[in-house]
Amino acid sequence: MDASFLLAKLITLALSLVVAYLAFHGYRRSGRTPMLYVSGGFVFIGAGAICEGLIYHVFGTTIASAALVQAVIVSSGMGLVLLSLTK
Repeated sequence: MDASFLLAKLITLALSLVVAYLAFHGYRRSGRTPMLYVSGGFVFIGAGAICEGLIYHVFGTTIASAALVQAVIVSSGMGLVLLSLTK
């Protein structure tokens, strides 16, 4: 795997986990449930950022099936963020 590709994925994961932590801290401070949804959503988005490569290399699946799993995980995270915005 190309080092720049891996670095970009790790930066995306780190940033999404920082946002998730800050949203969770906001939830603990305010007790507002939508902040908890934002936190969970960004955890899913961060996990989706790295799961495609892991699934492809570790389990030896096709790139299409790994991309499908990544899309489902990231879409779930975006759904949680969307849910938080509608509450």
